[in-house]
Amino acid sequence: MTEDFAKFFQTMMSQGQQMAKAFTPSSFGGIDPKAFEAMFPAMPKEMLEMFFGKTFNPEGLDARTRFLVTIAAQTVLGPLGEPQLRPTVRNALAAGASKREIVEVIWQMTMFGGLPATQKALEIAQSVFTDTEETPA
Repeated sequence: MTEDFAKFFQTMMSQGQQMAKAFTPSSFGGIDPKAFEAMFPAMPKEMLEMFFGKTFNPEGLDARTRFLVTIAAQTVLGPLGEPQLRPTVRNALAAGASKREIVEVIWQMTMFGGLPATQKALEIAQSVFTDTEETPA
């Protein structure tokens, strides 16, 4: 890792920690989640690969696969995973996952997270699919 990249990474981590402190779950009270998501659309594909793809582990999983695995985990978490599921589905689509793949991953989690968690995750995914279709590229 070069010194410039190390500085960039440290700055990014510091900014992320400050944002996390500012947006604690209790501070979302009156904020519409869709309005909040509009401030943070899907990352560009290059950033997805850099942060979630092969930059830190060149022989590892690509960003698409990582997002599918994350969707599975968030589905099993049920209500605890719901706040993060919408942006994860959006980023999975941006990383090249198909709607069918996302739905199949969610359905696969039925035996681990239960039918209610699966149903809610499917509803969230469908709303992201609808929003994605309505939003011009």
